[in-house]
Amino acid sequence: MDQAVPPVLQWRLSALPRYLPTADVERLIATCDLSNPLDLRDRAALLLLARLGLRAGDVCGLRLDDFDWSAGAVRVCSKSRRSVRLPLPQDVGDAVLAYMGGRWWWKIGCSCDRRRPFARSRRPSRTSSNAPLRRAGVEDPPSKGASLLRHSAATTMLRAGATLEAVGAILRHRSLDMTAHYAKVDVTMLTIAQPWPGEA
Repeated sequence: MDQAVPPVLQWRLSALPRYLPTADVERLIATCDLSNPLDLRDRAALLLLARLGLRAGDVCGLRLDDFDWSAGAVRVCSKSRRSVRLPLPQDVGDAVLAYMGGRWWWKIGCSCDRRRPFARSRRPSRTSSNAPLRRAGVEDPPSKGASLLRHSAATTMLRAGATLEAVGAILRHRSLDMTAHYAKVDVTMLTIAQPWPGEA
C-alpha cells in the first residue's frame, strides 16, 4: 500500500526564512562597547552583515582598497569571485572608520595581512554575533551566526519597500527565486512574488 502513495516533494526553500526583528538587530548592534577595540571591530562587522547582508566570508575577505570613501561604496567579491560594488550606508562607513582609524586592527586583526582589517583565524560567524545576541537579551534566536543577520537584512529591505530585484542584486543572488524566499514573511510581498492563480 505504501508503494502506491507518491512521495511528498520537498522544495529546498519551502521553510520560512530565519530572521531577527529590526528592534532585535538594533539592540544587538548597541551591545558593542565603543571604548573597546574588540567591540569596535565587532560592531563594524555586525553592521556590514546587518545592513548589506554580507556573508561572513565576505567580511573577512574585505581589503582596505575595497572601500571607496569618496563614492560611499564598497567592493565585495562573491563566492564565484565576481566583484560587485555596493552602496556603503553612513552608519556602516562610520563604524568601519572608527575601527580602522585607531589602527587597533593591526593588533587584533590578522597579522599576516594588514590589508585585510577583518581577517582573523576564524570567520565572524560565531565570535561576532553569538555573544552580542546573549548580551542583547535575544532569547531563543531562530538561528545563530552571520547568516541570521543576512536573512534579517533581506527581510528588512523587502518590508521597507525594496523590490525583489534590488534586494537580489545586493545579496548577489543568481536567481530571483532565492530572493523571493524572503518574501514569505510578508503577505504583500508574497503576493507580488507569486500571484494567486486567476488573479492579474
